[in-house]
Amino acid sequence: MKTNDFSYYIERYNSGEMDESEKSWFLKEIEGNEELRKEVTLRKQSDNILKERDIITLRNKLADIEKKRTAVFQLNKSGKYSYLKYAALVGGFIIVGSFLFFPGQRMNNEELADRYYKTYEAPTANRSANKSGMVDFSRAMEYYKSRDYEKAVVLFKKVVENNPRDMQSTLLNGISNFEIKKYPEAKSSFKNVIDDNNNLFIDQAQWYLSLCYLKTGEKEMAASLLKVVKENNSIYSNDAKRILRKLK
Repeated sequence: MKTNDFSYYIERYNSGEMDESEKSWFLKEIEGNEELRKEVTLRKQSDNILKERDIITLRNKLADIEKKRTAVFQLNKSGKYSYLKYAALVGGFIIVGSFLFFPGQRMNNEELADRYYKTYEAPTANRSANKSGMVDFSRAMEYYKSRDYEKAVVLFKKVVENNPRDMQSTLLNGISNFEIKKYPEAKSSFKNVIDDNNNLFIDQAQWYLSLCYLKTGEKEMAASLLKVVKENNSIYSNDAKRILRKLK
């Protein structure tokens, strides 16, 4: 199983939501999977960095507010003007404090997409050596796995043109376009996979299409599709639920 399949469990493990039985199982999975162990560590470090950054930002803002509050009281020790200034500063404390308790709400929709996006790790395809488009597909996969998405797009597009029912290549063409920020092309590929409605890549297409909508500012479309993803009980369901809670 690829690291990508463990996304839900990594989140639960790092957030301390696992019970002892689930935690014991997951620790055994980590022991036998170096890639998974690195991913768990990386995500934990990323979460800690974000928390520390928020705390430092809050501390600096509170220090600045305190300086201004002290200056106001020194210049205005009585009267309505002092009261209004003080009320404004208290409001500032409340607003800044809310950033600490709800840091995720500061993300815009594009940042939400970036936070939860992970490149799909395509399984090794077992294709007949004499199948049409096999050479182009194999080369496209090499470019994809080496993250040369510009070249991967060219070959995946060629494969799909020759075989429009090849939903794996259609999905990978969409993800490659997503990686190089060609979102209209990516959306078209993901929609084709979903509309086909008879393949193994519909969950992935729905998830990545919802992220495309976030990237292109189509909030209503993103929210509608994320609700579908949440109800599908796929590996993306919990991330979809988290985005919906933070969606502006």
